[in-house]
Amino acid sequence: MEKNKMRPLQIIFLLLVVPLMAFTGAHKFYLSVTNIGYSEKEDSFQITTRIFIDDMEKLLDERYDLGAQLSTEVESPMADEYIEKYMRTKLLFEIDGVQVEYVFLGKKYDTDMMICYMEIPKVGLEKIRSVQIQNEILTDLFDEQQNVVHFKINNKKKSFVLIKSDTKGMLNL
Repeated sequence: MEKNKMRPLQIIFLLLVVPLMAFTGAHKFYLSVTNIGYSEKEDSFQITTRIFIDDMEKLLDERYDLGAQLSTEVESPMADEYIEKYMRTKLLFEIDGVQVEYVFLGKKYDTDMMICYMEIPKVGLEKIRSVQIQNEILTDLFDEQQNVVHFKINNKKKSFVLIKSDTKGMLNL
């Protein structure tokens, strides 16, 4: 008899709680954010790119077979080298149609994000007509990857959402 009294509670549980559990594994989104600004003092473009740590770890493992363990005490000593190598193939800049190199200054961690710091030195802003970015970060791993780019140069602001099929954005000065 006691079993029958529990049956309505089990039904209520199944009807109310189980459907809610279906939403606990919220859909993962894939996103990076790159900010490009101009430092008058340094005459340089200063660039930061924020990427989710777990996404970069997955990429480093799949592409380079590197168990990076980013943001831990046992982070691979090769992590910085492979992150820079990857960034140089997926994050490209052109000034007035000519590809330019940047200095990879390093990275730091902030909660679940990795922030990479880069700089294009001695740009001579007064002579520049356009700056273009090609951002393919993580698009080779995640089809849904979106790379948001914010330019803020010489009081001009422009933002882009770059995806696998459209990886370039340009700011005309």
